[in-house]
Amino acid sequence: MAGEMDEQTVKGVMRTPETACRVCGLDDGEVLWNEFGVPQYVICSCCGMESGIGDDNLPQVREVRGYWVASGAKWDSPRHRPEDWDLLKQLANIPPEWR
Repeated sequence: MAGEMDEQTVKGVMRTPETACRVCGLDDGEVLWNEFGVPQYVICSCCGMESGIGDDNLPQVREVRGYWVASGAKWDSPRHRPEDWDLLKQLANIPPEWR
């Protein structure tokens, strides 16, 4: 993996860090994937997905999202749920390549 990061740096390929959960779209500003595309292994307080564990391929992300929504879109950490939470607005935060 270190070789991949070095190669990306040498080529000048740096992405914008991802702060929105690929599964549910929660964006609390915490970096889930850094500018080199490396997961930071952060657990989403909304859907409970951990960045880097099962959210690195589109079919699996869609499957987990579908299950989460079908199960009632319950918060993994309910105390972090905003009073004015809107599921559809949050889902709109999902990066386009992960929809």
